[in-house]
Amino acid sequence: MLDFPRWKIVWITMVCLFGVITVFPNFLSDEGLKNIPYWLPKSQITLGLDLQGGSHMLLEVDVATVISERLETLQDDVRNTLRKEKIGYTGLGIEDGQVVFRLRSTLEQDKAIELIEKLAQPILNNFQAIAQTDLDVDGGDEGSVTVTLTEAGILERRQNAVQQSIEIVRRRVDEMGTREPTIQRQGVDRILVQVPGLQDSSELRDMLNTTAKLTFHMVDETTSRDDIARGRVSPGSRILPMTDGGGQMAIRRRAIVSGENLVDSQPSFDQNGSPSVGFRFDIAGAKKFGEITRQNSGRLFAIVLDEEIISAPRIKEPILGGSGQIVGGFTVEAANNLSILLRAGALPAPLTILEERSVGPDLGADSVAAGKTASIIGFAAVIVFIVLTYGWFGVAANGALIFNIALLGGLLSIIGATLTLPGIAGVVLTVGMAVDANVLIFERIREEIRAGKNPFRAVDSGYSQALSTILDANITTLIAAIILFQFGSGPIKGFAVTLTVGIITSVFTAVTLTRLFISIWLRSKRPATLKL
Repeated sequence: MLDFPRWKIVWITMVCLFGVITVFPNFLSDEGLKNIPYWLPKSQITLGLDLQGGSHMLLEVDVATVISERLETLQDDVRNTLRKEKIGYTGLGIEDGQVVFRLRSTLEQDKAIELIEKLAQPILNNFQAIAQTDLDVDGGDEGSVTVTLTEAGILERRQNAVQQSIEIVRRRVDEMGTREPTIQRQGVDRILVQVPGLQDSSELRDMLNTTAKLTFHMVDETTSRDDIARGRVSPGSRILPMTDGGGQMAIRRRAIVSGENLVDSQPSFDQNGSPSVGFRFDIAGAKKFGEITRQNSGRLFAIVLDEEIISAPRIKEPILGGSGQIVGGFTVEAANNLSILLRAGALPAPLTILEERSVGPDLGADSVAAGKTASIIGFAAVIVFIVLTYGWFGVAANGALIFNIALLGGLLSIIGATLTLPGIAGVVLTVGMAVDANVLIFERIREEIRAGKNPFRAVDSGYSQALSTILDANITTLIAAIILFQFGSGPIKGFAVTLTVGIITSVFTAVTLTRLFISIWLRSKRPATLKL
């Protein structure tokens, strides 16, 4: 095990050089990073929320809104289905989380139930439909019909709403230009958001509190102002307020086009030089929008954002280009924020902030200083102990330990890992594990020397015999680290990442690099005895 071909020495040297080069940018300022050659790595270790400060929020998804919207859509679908088939009904509405109505003729009950069952949507499991739907349709006495969402349907909508909310939140935070946010699910309907480096959480709060649900509806021009004032609208319509203080307006419930068809949204200026928001539909949205505007030329249509009417222009001619402009007295900042929200997509439901706190940069700096102090003290103590105990062999182990830290820092920089306080604990633990491997080897070499073997055979046998023990110990620790990463969250994952990378680097330096140092020393000095 002491034979090192030239190619292996070159390979080990390149690995060590890689560690030094990749960890070096962490010691440079932002200005210093600009001055290094473009072909050198510039990645730095990202500090977590507890080290550089930032914002922390715990959000709850209002799943009840998603269920309510499904019931409202179902109510419209039932109305349209019964009207299309000319089935008479009365009392269509939503009561206690159910869509209920009564048929004028009990003879049509079976036909009505069969038609409504076709409105059910299949429950998907890994994109495959299973033998369940989201609706349960029951017929009662005197022609009454009740349509209920099944438990499986409610569960699926809850899961989809939370997952979609996580993705939308991630896009919005990324649009803000922040680095390494932590966005993950907690419990059934909660989302944890941590944004390192963002000291003012008000911007994040405003960004996350806005649903940004954009829809386009036809205006119900058959409803008079007096009816709107009394809250009376025709079936299939509803009343919404105007954002500019222009009162209220009746619009059709069903959206002609939704924000899901948007592919781009950018701040712009209208023909009067006022800030506005330009939007562009995808092919399907452009085709649908063009067809609707062609069929309704001369009528009003409403642009609705988060249950408020931004504007209600009159369709002068078909809009066939698939793009348009939203005007509504925006400021430049408001137009920019709205374009960000529309690009990121609409939240499926409002988010409620359950917990909010900010970690100041001073506290983060104190944490970094404390972590550095602990690491330096631990590192120094290990170096002194190993040299006093094993002499020259300890010096070789300490040299390998320095390269171990360089490799660890370089790999964390390259993979973009976020370093937290538990992560620093993982670094300190890595130092101890690297030394522990060397202690096992050196103690085995001592036993071989006591058995009367010469230095070369003692060292070779020591490494051979200790290798299996070192691998067993590190593999079991690696399994624990993987489990922590899989099932842990936040700082626990940070610790697991640091520990995993540290295990890989420590095994390399303890088994390979230290052995190379000792092999070179033995072949150059050729000692007759070893004092270990």
